[in-house]
Amino acid sequence: MKHASKVLFALMLVLLLALTACNKTDSDAKPKDEGKKTEEGKKENAKGEEQLYSIDDFSNIKTNEGEAMEGGSFTFGLVSDTAFQGTLNFNFYSGDPDAQVLEWFDEGMLTWDENYVYTNDGAATYEASEDGKTFTFKIRDNVNWHDGEPVTAEDWLFAHEVIANKDYDGPRFDSTLRNVVGIEDYHEGKADTISGIEVVDEKTLKITYIEATPSLITGGIWTYPLAKHIFGDMPVKDISSSPEVRENPIGFGPFKVESIVPGESVTYTKNEDYWRGAPKLDKVTLKVINPNVVVQSLKKGEVDTVDKFPVDQFPANAELSNVEYLGAIDRAYSYIGFKLGTWDKKAKEVKTDPNAKMADVNLRKAMWHAVDNNAVGDRFYHGLRWAATTLIPASHPEYHDESNPGAPYDPEKAKQILEDAGYKDVDGDGIREDKEGNELVINFASMSGDEVAEPLAKYYIQAWEAVGLKVELLDGRLQEFNSFYEGVGEKGDDNPDIDIYAAAWGVGIDVDPSGLYGRDAIYNFTRWSSEENDRLLAEGISEAAFDPEKRKEIYKEWQQLMTDEVPVFPTLYRSVLVPVNNRVHNYAIGDGTGMYKNEIEVTQEEPLAEK
Repeated sequence: MKHASKVLFALMLVLLLALTACNKTDSDAKPKDEGKKTEEGKKENAKGEEQLYSIDDFSNIKTNEGEAMEGGSFTFGLVSDTAFQGTLNFNFYSGDPDAQVLEWFDEGMLTWDENYVYTNDGAATYEASEDGKTFTFKIRDNVNWHDGEPVTAEDWLFAHEVIANKDYDGPRFDSTLRNVVGIEDYHEGKADTISGIEVVDEKTLKITYIEATPSLITGGIWTYPLAKHIFGDMPVKDISSSPEVRENPIGFGPFKVESIVPGESVTYTKNEDYWRGAPKLDKVTLKVINPNVVVQSLKKGEVDTVDKFPVDQFPANAELSNVEYLGAIDRAYSYIGFKLGTWDKKAKEVKTDPNAKMADVNLRKAMWHAVDNNAVGDRFYHGLRWAATTLIPASHPEYHDESNPGAPYDPEKAKQILEDAGYKDVDGDGIREDKEGNELVINFASMSGDEVAEPLAKYYIQAWEAVGLKVELLDGRLQEFNSFYEGVGEKGDDNPDIDIYAAAWGVGIDVDPSGLYGRDAIYNFTRWSSEENDRLLAEGISEAAFDPEKRKEIYKEWQQLMTDEVPVFPTLYRSVLVPVNNRVHNYAIGDGTGMYKNEIEVTQEEPLAEK
């Protein structure tokens, strides 16, 4: 793992010192070394440097202490400053908060190991044909929906039919699904069935793909069935807003949804019929917790754990006596995106605008060189986030190109790029005009969230101002989660006032980035496209890419293309920290641990509080 530089440039330091009140704490926690606290409340090591941490120092599996009791309840905190949307079906949801809700009561048919390869340990097993194009899936006999109906091959086929329907309003009909034989004809209304999917019997499904690709066994198979006995007679356009999705969702996971307070909380009860075995817990409660009060909730024992802990708050709370911190490299990265077009709803593909305000690649490159993400990772996140260089993150080390430096912090180079490209300071006020000599104001959309959100947005704005660019927050404020993603275009309605935006992606288990940057991906919020990008994304999932070295070569070239073209630039790779109450047994984060939610236990009735 690469650690961020400890050298903070002057602009960053001035900004942060002005904002130290945002990060002060009354905690009496001590650093793990013999360090001390600075006047600003930051921890220093023995050399007087700010204390940095490493994700290498954390385990991703909870230590079991004490004897577990029978039954009991568990409280899960969903850390968010906004309500979850409540689209509670894997075939339709779009945001991570909804996924967090879903994962307690539903799951895919296949599981994967620590290398992100599908195994035969899930609700279904699979076999591939010799040519790698046809997969036969066998659903286990004891896999049933929460209402007792069996999960069938028809349900799995039905999910494909709904996603491929013209009236489908979710984000899943992308290049992955389009690889199924006959699905395009079905989508276009040229066929009544998907010719490449065969229901062999109630529990056996056979799917044939157009191309055998290495992605198929690492995320390229759609594994989420849809209960046909519930949704089969419902118009596809009505499914995502139906009570069966919003109010009374169904799955086949370890817990059943008992009740929902929309956007705020969900109560689950154990699914005695769960195919892996009845859960050890009787009840789970999920509730939304604002990032500003997550520490208090953990200290008081109001929650057993959270989906993620704000890493900027970790140093002041590293020694909480009632929790154990788990850590892992997150399959995610933060980034700055440039709006370069719109979404064509009819064609269902991006429409790149060569005349967009941010269309000049030199402007985009200069903005990347202008920010010091090493300093951001150190100062805001104490080394638990670190400067990102390419769009394939460190969570996929076999494909992440360590030799690609991205665009290192170099404000003088940024200024020279802008000067050479024709962005001049005509008025002598330190702010550059566009290439025609007109005022250039760049509208920046950034999300609200934890206490770092505002100072971080201000840092980027000041860093860009330092090279002569006038950047202003959209509407003069941070955007809450749902309105932010609506504005950048999660449903295809791009806000034309947004020029750039700060966001983050959680990446899939497969390295294939086409679901985020493909021409037909609605999640390609930049709306950038090119023939070279099309070529490389196609080659990355071609038969030639079965050769791991060839696939590495393809994605190395793709990472360089994105570095050269800069439709987005990555800012930070991420650690995920999860504090877990000491009363909890059998809890893990990350991939391939072989531990599942039905195994979670507790040692006493209530979570332990901080002493």
